[in-house]
Amino acid sequence: MLFPVANTPLLDWTLKELAKNNVKETILAVNYMADPFIERYGGKAYGMKIFYSRDLDPARETLPPLQRFVGTGGAVRRAEKLIGRKRSFLVLNGDILTNMNYTALMEKHEASGASATIALRAVEDPSRYGVVEQTGDGRIARFVEKPTREEAPSNLINAGVYALNPWILDQIPDERPVSIEHEIFPKLAEEGSLYGFKFQGYWTDIGDPHDYLEANQLLLDMEIQKEKLGRNAVLESEAELVAPCIIGENVTMRSRSKIGPHATIGKDVIVGKGVLVENSIIFPRSIISDSAYVKGAIIGQASWIGKGVRIEPGCLVGDHAVILNNVTLTRGVSVCPFKKVRESVLTPKCLM
Repeated sequence: MLFPVANTPLLDWTLKELAKNNVKETILAVNYMADPFIERYGGKAYGMKIFYSRDLDPARETLPPLQRFVGTGGAVRRAEKLIGRKRSFLVLNGDILTNMNYTALMEKHEASGASATIALRAVEDPSRYGVVEQTGDGRIARFVEKPTREEAPSNLINAGVYALNPWILDQIPDERPVSIEHEIFPKLAEEGSLYGFKFQGYWTDIGDPHDYLEANQLLLDMEIQKEKLGRNAVLESEAELVAPCIIGENVTMRSRSKIGPHATIGKDVIVGKGVLVENSIIFPRSIISDSAYVKGAIIGQASWIGKGVRIEPGCLVGDHAVILNNVTLTRGVSVCPFKKVRESVLTPKCLM
């Protein structure tokens, strides 16, 4: 949730939208990694009170990661004391980016008398998601998980935002991991008490590098819309920014370099002479040397991209990686952190 999109943590974008919808209190289910969140947000952010739901049992910290996982239901149940039983509440997945109208969702939920209401988004390809079949009165009849295009009952997917009545908490066991989506919602659908809320606006999840680039492009188009230059950034003569793009603090762009459109450059990055960066994300403290070409790629933190390097769409370069001079990485190449690449890679593969 602190992963940056357009040089701002994803969670900040979510909190801003919640605040616009007059949400007054937010609970972060952070469990073992609470400290970075507390350090950033404390007890208040964007005019909202921030609370933290944490698992404070030190014995659980020694468990393998998969055994620590409690699912969406477990996370909600753990926060029960903070949520209370007085009113309906919203649950949001932490890996989505949207500007949906949360107020309208809650109003629809309360007016319908539903036990739960799921935000639904129309997509071109529903095969990657949980797809719903909805009746004429807005009820959800059933779910189909990741169907083929031919099998999908609609193009409406579960967008990862839910309005829930407090009695739902009684349906969530507290002794094991629970998925609301797979265990609770199907039962409610059978009872006829699960409704859907179709919304407009932008939406994407950040499940893989392609989604991450898409989320970055969405925010640049919808929220930034121009060239945004960070504090103490330096542009030498003939360096060019093409909107929309965002340049972090203390970035240096040498002459004849061109950044954008849809480029995000993190803080303390050095961009050499004659460089082209387009539709890409460059993490902080990286160096992009003279005459390099980066298009449709993600470059990790503190990486070094040599002179004349060509990085094509779909490439992912890990933190602290080194790509030596005049190397070409073809589409779909992934470079693991700290890896040094000495020769061109002309077939998609992962370099370890």
